[in-house]
Amino acid sequence: MDERNTTTITESQLPQADRDPEHMQGHWVLAKLGKRVLRPGGEKLTKRMLAHATLAGRRVVEFAPGLGRTTKLILNAGPAGYTGVDRDEQVVNIITPLAASANGTCIKADAAHTGLPDESADVVVGEAMLTMQSERGKRAIIGEAHRILKPGGLYAIHEMGLAPDDLDASVKDAIRRDLAQAIKVNARPLTAAEWRTLLESEGFEVLWTGVEPMALLRVRRNLADEGVAGVLRIVRNVLTHPDLRARVMRMRRVFDAYGDALTGIAFVARRTD
Repeated sequence: MDERNTTTITESQLPQADRDPEHMQGHWVLAKLGKRVLRPGGEKLTKRMLAHATLAGRRVVEFAPGLGRTTKLILNAGPAGYTGVDRDEQVVNIITPLAASANGTCIKADAAHTGLPDESADVVVGEAMLTMQSERGKRAIIGEAHRILKPGGLYAIHEMGLAPDDLDASVKDAIRRDLAQAIKVNARPLTAAEWRTLLESEGFEVLWTGVEPMALLRVRRNLADEGVAGVLRIVRNVLTHPDLRARVMRMRRVFDAYGDALTGIAFVARRTD
């Protein structure tokens, strides 16, 4: 079965569906247009990351599961348990029935303060959410992942990256400023070296790193992630919603302007203490 077609999410179920397009965060603009894979490196990078996290028979916690595409991949891997964590009630409502189908659950909580017991997870997965945090916010969430993981447990993240590692500071600042204006979130992507240093400083050892182009709005990526029917749905919505189309074009201009400097990057790291 093609899992792209197993779940229907209506527009009213989406977070921020009641906001006008100009004030919606970029990823929810794309979701409103029908896009279902909202990860910087696409589903290909997500699958590569999960393959290195060894999910079968393990207790998995997923931070910010969004629309549930990664949730399905996790559940299909046969974990011993699954808990989703999201602070948005609409996301919880989307994920809860998915999780329940595999005797899992989804709770409404902040990823920095989940309320889950110490050392209760074997694997923590988080995608496209640390990028949106300040350094303090990043450390709080990574620290929470460390707390709920058992010693030796794995933390798998898929985020937005900057390249190369010696990218000029002025370019980094320009990218972060333009991203914030385009996607209405104070996105703070890091270089591969900066992500690694951050994880290591919070008690993790990086075991694997993967990179894919930041091609969120490219036709080839969308065909791979959404399928032909999904792409046709998105195109139809773009053509019939000029307010949403304007937001997408603004995001596209920023992504194109910085080309190879923006990437999708993923890590699998082990709790070392």
